[in-house]
Amino acid sequence: MKKRILALALCCAMVFGLAACGKGNGKDATSVLKINLASEPAYLDPALNSAVDGGCLAVNSFAGLYTYSKDNQELIPQLAKAMPTVSEDGKVYTVDLIESKWSNGEELTAKDFVYSWNRVVAEETAADYAYLFDIIDRNEDGTLKVEATNDYQLQITLTSPCPYFNDLMAFPTFFPVYQAGVEAADPDGKNPGAWAQEPGFVCNGAYTLTDWQHESSMTYTKNPNYYDADNVKIETLNFMLSADATATYAAYQSGDLDFIDDVPTDEIPNLKDNPEFYIEDNLGTYYAAFNVNADLFKNMTADQAVALRKAISLVISRNDIVEKVGQTGQVPASSFVPEGMADGNGSTYEIKEYYKAAETGSSNADAVAEATKTLTDAGFTLDGGVLKLNGEVITVPYVLNDNPGHKAAAEIMQQDLKAIGIDMSIETQDWQVFLDNRKAGKYTFAREGWLADYNDPVNMLEIFTSDSGNNDPQLGKEPIASAPQNWSEYDALINEIRTTTDFAKRVELMHQAEDMLMDTYAVVPIYYYNDIYMQKANVTGVYTTVYGMKYFMYAEKAAQ
Repeated sequence: MKKRILALALCCAMVFGLAACGKGNGKDATSVLKINLASEPAYLDPALNSAVDGGCLAVNSFAGLYTYSKDNQELIPQLAKAMPTVSEDGKVYTVDLIESKWSNGEELTAKDFVYSWNRVVAEETAADYAYLFDIIDRNEDGTLKVEATNDYQLQITLTSPCPYFNDLMAFPTFFPVYQAGVEAADPDGKNPGAWAQEPGFVCNGAYTLTDWQHESSMTYTKNPNYYDADNVKIETLNFMLSADATATYAAYQSGDLDFIDDVPTDEIPNLKDNPEFYIEDNLGTYYAAFNVNADLFKNMTADQAVALRKAISLVISRNDIVEKVGQTGQVPASSFVPEGMADGNGSTYEIKEYYKAAETGSSNADAVAEATKTLTDAGFTLDGGVLKLNGEVITVPYVLNDNPGHKAAAEIMQQDLKAIGIDMSIETQDWQVFLDNRKAGKYTFAREGWLADYNDPVNMLEIFTSDSGNNDPQLGKEPIASAPQNWSEYDALINEIRTTTDFAKRVELMHQAEDMLMDTYAVVPIYYYNDIYMQKANVTGVYTTVYGMKYFMYAEKAAQ
């Protein structure tokens, strides 16, 4: 799932507006939790969202078959009565549901899951995550083999045994949505997310959206029809919509926020011993990506394009970015799949060191020498300290969303690239514009991040299949001559990983797929993620997962 670290750009009026919303409405202060996660969400529809902040809103306003416990992040039933019953061949899952309701009081049944899952894979929905359902078999008409055998039982038939399918059923894209509301808001099928673009939409989670001041604030109110409403103590969640880490930190210090999902980079050294400052493990990778079809590569051979991308990767100072920008113990990344992932065969996935991550960078003479040789062997020249190919100067434009941490990392990269004669420009873009441009391939080199959606390496690898909505590097998409021409082989590898019944072989196939991905140098891993946030001492019960999700439904707030 795409990771957004929060950014600058909000006026102080928002802070005061949120304070008024939290304090001036007559409610007991202990019943209101004041939160900042991010700025305006792109989607609240769990089928369309692909960002971590949107996922956090989804897990607090929708409920799925399974979820994660607050104590040890164990997968546990939510709307399911128990863990699924699985056939001997590992392909047929039977899930019995508890009785539950939508927020409008209507009964929620197994048929709602059948509708919702088929909606995700429908072409007109254009969901980035539709590929997650490829593990489910299809009927002759193309619909998923998901059947409501009665009102409270689902039968799901997979194409092959899947070691991570239970985790998939806890992922927001697998949450149910209210069919009547979806269809009423989008009668012509041209705006699939319309039903969740204003307050009042029907959901089934702990909270419902009751007020949305666009670009300013959101108010979520306890849903009395939530299946576990008796254990929800906080009546109201007030979200300040801001990507300004400085403003949100100031609001937190003044007591106008109880929880913030980021702090200004220059404050981190002063907060490490603060008991309200948390550093949590994540499964994910901060990286940069090249668009392999960018104009930069059009007059290059495939070997020259790879050589340029490899040389750039070699001179990026991962240690500098971790130590000067990250500052919270991130590990420099030597692979794309992060450390600590399960391999689906009973062990931990073995990380392959594709380069010495701690030894890359412009300050390392060996790294610069290797990068320079890689370039000159491919036909590039360094003319007066400027990199050229066939007499043309090589320049690299880098884009990122507006955030001081991302910008600081980019400035380190910019300085590093000068060691091989490359001028790298830096451009910041609004978050949604940034996402749209990456997805459409309207960029050359961009800031990226991916947090795992479930604990299996294939989730890190499948985002780069040619049909994936998350394939920002455009691998296998209308390739130019210098782009990888054999990406159908990668697609086939991912398909085999998904369908093989030999789980030991599956681990080997995942390593082959990662080898193939890393050989393109289209992705440049920087470090493995961790997660920081601040939470007031009088707030308890908020919990997070390694996937970056924040759960507020069991929070409690003591009087100060």
